[in-house]
Amino acid sequence: MQEGKRQKQVAGLIQQEMNEIFQRLGITMLDGGMVSISEVKITPDLLEARIYLSFFQVLSPKQALKKIEEKGWEIKKELSQRVRHQLRNIPELKFFQDDTLDHVFRMEELFRQIKEQQAPDKPGKKKG
Repeated sequence: MQEGKRQKQVAGLIQQEMNEIFQRLGITMLDGGMVSISEVKITPDLLEARIYLSFFQVLSPKQALKKIEEKGWEIKKELSQRVRHQLRNIPELKFFQDDTLDHVFRMEELFRQIKEQQAPDKPGKKKG
């Protein structure tokens, strides 16, 4: 089912505010790496926000996600102060690891391996 206009508006608002909250609370830098919000999805009833986090060079993404979840109450409190005039109810925040980049890197590695395996099979052709 496609997202409604209001869902997209609320998701955009939450993503924008969450980026600022993460910067203010110092959550963008964890365990020697960076954390960013890659996407926010809102349920049709606007009661739950699923926040997908991208981890770059973080030693343990699961530990970093746990740290963020532990600060969930503080994050929600600040979010509610920021959006109290735009939203009647503040959605429940749920954090997830966005592993899209991991899949991309894995696919690129597989394509590279396939290319290397096929290269010796074609003697006489030189790339220039």
